[in-house]
Amino acid sequence: MASKNKTNKSVKKRIKVTGTGKLKYAKVGRRHLNAHMTTKRKRQLRTAGVIEERPNVQKKYKIALGVL
Repeated sequence: MASKNKTNKSVKKRIKVTGTGKLKYAKVGRRHLNAHMTTKRKRQLRTAGVIEERPNVQKKYKIALGVL
């Protein structure tokens, strides 16, 4: 009997699937040691990153999330 794949919990905490199927994640580098960064750099890090140009990577993450 075939069984379902388990959800990878570490991926689930880091990546969200949008309504259109894109993968959204928070950018790294904002926790601490950012006093030397320019305001522009800190503002750019606030925006969410999207994994969309590499379908093989998307598929790997979606399998880990249990979407596929």
